[in-house]
Amino acid sequence: MTSVKAAVRRRMYRQHRPHPLTSLLNRGTAALASAGLAPARLVTLEVRGRRTGRLLSFPVVIADFDGERYLVAMLGEGANWPRNVRAAGGQAVLRHRHREAVHLQEVAPAQRAPILRRYVQVAPGGRAHIPVEPDTPAAAFEPIAAEYPVFHIEPEPAHSDAGTP
Repeated sequence: MTSVKAAVRRRMYRQHRPHPLTSLLNRGTAALASAGLAPARLVTLEVRGRRTGRLLSFPVVIADFDGERYLVAMLGEGANWPRNVRAAGGQAVLRHRHREAVHLQEVAPAQRAPILRRYVQVAPGGRAHIPVEPDTPAAAFEPIAAEYPVFHIEPEPAHSDAGTP
């Protein structure tokens, strides 16, 4: 990615918050992903807000690694959605044509490097925010792994009586 393009993408999320135009674009992207009109790895994450309790939606990219699915917070710990997921006990919904109730289990920082590498390979929008090139070895991601929350996507247990967001 050219440095100009990366700078523009970083500017869209100054101080880990989307620019108003970026918020509008994210709403449109989330609508396309929810309707199933985007590639299958682009989905809408729905989670309850930790302060308001309102249902919040965010477009996210699923990274596949070793036959499992993961979500990565491209903006790092400053992003709101990881905090909301933690406050919701991992309960969330993924939407891509259909609703899928899931449990998001946070991955330990020591296990994140290969997943982060895969994420930057499949999520072009995330490359501007994660300062390691996609073609470098997974070990190059280890120094930054603790800064980027990663969640393993697990099916919501059928016996859960807590309900979905």
